[in-house]
Amino acid sequence: MGSVEKMITATRLRETTHAIALLFAALLLAFGAQAALATIAAPTQPDATTPESAMPGETDPVTAEEAAAADSSIPGYEPLGPEMIKGQPTAFEDDALKSMTFQDQYNANGEYALWMHDAILMPIITIISLFVLGLLLWVVVRYRRGANPVASKTTHNTLIEVVWTVIPIIILLVIAVPSISLLAKQYETPPKDAITIKATGYQWYWGYTYPDQGGFEIISNMLDEADAMDRGLPGQLAVDNRMVVPVGVPLRIQTTAADVIHSFALPSLWFKNDAVPGRINEKMLIIDEPGIYYGQCSELCGARHGYMPIAVEAVPMDQWRAWVIGQGGSFEDAEVAADAREEVINAQDGDAAATDAASTEGGSDAAAAE
Repeated sequence: MGSVEKMITATRLRETTHAIALLFAALLLAFGAQAALATIAAPTQPDATTPESAMPGETDPVTAEEAAAADSSIPGYEPLGPEMIKGQPTAFEDDALKSMTFQDQYNANGEYALWMHDAILMPIITIISLFVLGLLLWVVVRYRRGANPVASKTTHNTLIEVVWTVIPIIILLVIAVPSISLLAKQYETPPKDAITIKATGYQWYWGYTYPDQGGFEIISNMLDEADAMDRGLPGQLAVDNRMVVPVGVPLRIQTTAADVIHSFALPSLWFKNDAVPGRINEKMLIIDEPGIYYGQCSELCGARHGYMPIAVEAVPMDQWRAWVIGQGGSFEDAEVAADAREEVINAQDGDAAATDAASTEGGSDAAAAE
């Protein structure tokens, strides 16, 4: 009997060992495939704006001085300095209260959302919390055993039932109306002359393509922290190449990814859009003031997810045009692209109208036949 038990134990041990080995092999295969996809997706022919490595730390990182020198050599464009940083997190030791709430907002949607939070949501939350706390304390005191030795039983009260039905409906309406309005504002269709910028997420950096200005791409990696701090820039947020955009005009921000799901998020601009492989998501963005605005990838995307910052530099239109020309771009294709987009939109509207007309006609024929 002991021999049989030993054989069973040995068999189970072998099965467990095989299962662990298979699991380990599957993990190695998964990580190997992920690394291969990231390598394939990365740009293979870096230009003057593309660093040698897509992953900071594998080779000598680009210093802040080198990045600034490259940009400052462009006639008519001067990169913004640290004094123009407007959108970034606040450290707890600098301002404890501000570090726990929203960043200052620099576009209309963000200002509206901040107003909704401060003027509607927080008062409602505070009033409800205090009311519930007071009600609990009142019940504890009023219906304690010493003050209420004989328990009462209430099965129906019309007034209370009306109150606890009507008041929540009013609260929901007060919250829903501005919420739906904010949602609609965030997904307004960009005008045909909006400037298109495609943000592509890679593991673990960003690429910014300007399709209407010749299709050039800027690769953006996180700067070495020591170099960033030397220049007065925030560590783990400063990058070698920022996404440069004009201020005060509609931007068509398209997001996609080359490997896994990323998310393009700029808290101070109230902007967040997922970057999904094989799909392009699109939202409009208007920045009200010149400045530097920081964000980060907001979708867990691998080992260096936390080292994938976003830096947007908003400058006046003339400086942006000079920067585009300095990157080898042009403005010859911008009007052509806008006209092509308008033709596509008109064609889609025409198809939708034809479909609606056909449906209406079919319904009329069916009604006549009956």
